[in-house]
Amino acid sequence: MSEARIEPHSGAVKFTMLIAGAVFTLMMILGLLMRAAQGSLIELDPALFYQILSAHGAGMVGTAGLSGAAIMWYFVGRYVALSAKMYWAFICLFLLGVVFILASIFIGGYGGAWTFLFPLPAMSGGAWEPWAGALFILGYTSIGVGFLLYYLAIGYPIIKRYGGLGRAMAWHVAFGGADPEDAPPPTIIAAAVVTVFNTLGIVVGATVLVASLVNLLFPGFVVDALLAKNMIFFFGHVFINASIYMAVIAVYEIIPEYTGRPWKTTRIFALAWTSILLFVMAVYPHHLMQDMVMPGWMLVMGQVVSYLSGLPLLVVTAFSLCVYLVGSKMRWDLASALLVLAIAGWSIGSVPAIIDGMIVVNKVMHNTQWVPGHFHIYLLLGEVAMSFGFMAWLVQGREVAREGMSNLDKLAFGAYVLGGFGFTVMFLISGAMSIPRRWAVHLPEWILQDQIATAFGAVVVLSVVVFVLKYVGGLRR
Repeated sequence: MSEARIEPHSGAVKFTMLIAGAVFTLMMILGLLMRAAQGSLIELDPALFYQILSAHGAGMVGTAGLSGAAIMWYFVGRYVALSAKMYWAFICLFLLGVVFILASIFIGGYGGAWTFLFPLPAMSGGAWEPWAGALFILGYTSIGVGFLLYYLAIGYPIIKRYGGLGRAMAWHVAFGGADPEDAPPPTIIAAAVVTVFNTLGIVVGATVLVASLVNLLFPGFVVDALLAKNMIFFFGHVFINASIYMAVIAVYEIIPEYTGRPWKTTRIFALAWTSILLFVMAVYPHHLMQDMVMPGWMLVMGQVVSYLSGLPLLVVTAFSLCVYLVGSKMRWDLASALLVLAIAGWSIGSVPAIIDGMIVVNKVMHNTQWVPGHFHIYLLLGEVAMSFGFMAWLVQGREVAREGMSNLDKLAFGAYVLGGFGFTVMFLISGAMSIPRRWAVHLPEWILQDQIATAFGAVVVLSVVVFVLKYVGGLRR
């Protein structure tokens, strides 16, 4: 259907992406410090290491969600009217949560990792006081409430404009045989699907957060640990996937500007996004395969859905992108190069994830560096690359797009690709060698891999500094 594009809230989005770029850089520096410490290049007290680990995990996941939300807001705003007040309320609650989380970690000493696994916040063994755990949980709760307001602000106008979530997700095309010309654009379908599954994920996460907080305040309040772990990993898995699925909207909207070919809604596209809705929520048990008390059918489901969950990405987005690029007069600049890289990185990252989702492999690989290997590919070469690509596009002028990539752009992009793949591959190699994850101190035979990863990580950080400075320069223009 033909769509009248509405001017999005570009000022608010540009401000959000400025925050995201700065925090991404800071969190990468923290990650670099941890790898350098593991490689004996610097010394970090183990307690400080786990505090940095908690800040790095929470910061990267939260900022991925923030940048993905800004991207989705910008492009959904082309099709429906959105409330600026609701967006700023979301930003304020998000930043309030960040303050709580940072205070809990660097003032209170909280070091229980971003997954806040119950009952760890309340049972630190003296590493931090209960108030620090409570403040960390309150920070997450504030961010969660902010995201619920955000999805309300997105979902209501979509429902009003398209006549319900089912039609917004193009179910009348996927299952009713309607003409794809009558379907919403890909951006609206993606936004509707993400709104459904991440709202459910955040509600589940908020429930277990409140239960954990009550347990901290009243230790007599008992929470079933296995149920809490299921709820935490359901929330965490859904949230980080939502971050990527929100950010991929930038590819649907921006790449057609470079190819001259619109990204159309088809029946296969609508079916793929419906399968994403189901797979994202059903696959989380592959995080719990080491928990032998889990029902067997859930672990089998986690393995089977792990096999299937990569198909919508590979078939719809990656394959469609290749089709769009073949034979097109693609104009290459920093923005388009980063967006194409993001789809490649996201697709490649799905392979080690599927391998780890196999029960027989998971038994020996899940608690190794293989796991941070696959999700660093997802994030560093996927969602984060999408975010920087969007940032580059957001501030570039028409003349920049015509001129293509400058020498500095080529250098920064090449360094990001080289450093990103080198950094993540070293995680995978270390995992294949059974080097454990989340250890502050490494044995001598593991140090070489850590040092190589540190070198690649430093290259990534330098390239990211260039991206952020170019964005700031674009804002000033």
